[in-house]
Amino acid sequence: MIHDDMESTSTRPYLIRALHEWCTDNGYSPHIAVRVDGSVNVPMEYVRNREIVLNVSFDATNGLRLGNEFIEFKARFGGVPRDVVVPTTHVIAIYARENGEGMAFPPPDELQTATEEPVQMTPESGEQAAADRVPSLRSVPVPVGSEDGGAEPPPDGAGRSGGRPQLKRVK
Repeated sequence: MIHDDMESTSTRPYLIRALHEWCTDNGYSPHIAVRVDGSVNVPMEYVRNREIVLNVSFDATNGLRLGNEFIEFKARFGGVPRDVVVPTTHVIAIYARENGEGMAFPPPDELQTATEEPVQMTPESGEQAAADRVPSLRSVPVPVGSEDGGAEPPPDGAGRSGGRPQLKRVK
């Protein structure tokens, strides 16, 4: 049975689960970068520039659920247990903290624009059009964070010292 685009579910939650499993199987700490708005339940004191980085390893979370619509768990932030709920549409990257390997996704505001103007695949459009729409697995440089679990601490100052990598969105 062939489904059209209106019936298909997003690949994002499946890719998030697959990369989480890959990180865990290889002994890495999976982290997610999240675009924050009113639909995201995270400790706002750790949000910077409408984004937060969360450690979603089994060691840093309690009751982790990587669902199709939401990622839910409890984690300690500054020693205080908190509930976290993140719509999967707001995950803009998942990566291994130790080496930066992972995948970046378009943020939700870009997704809304994309869904208003769906891309129609035709035989003439070829592989290039599909390649433009699908994020590729590659190394994503990311900030190295705290061992506390939960969110990464806010950065000190605008510049980075010590050559620490930064997350870059790949389009």
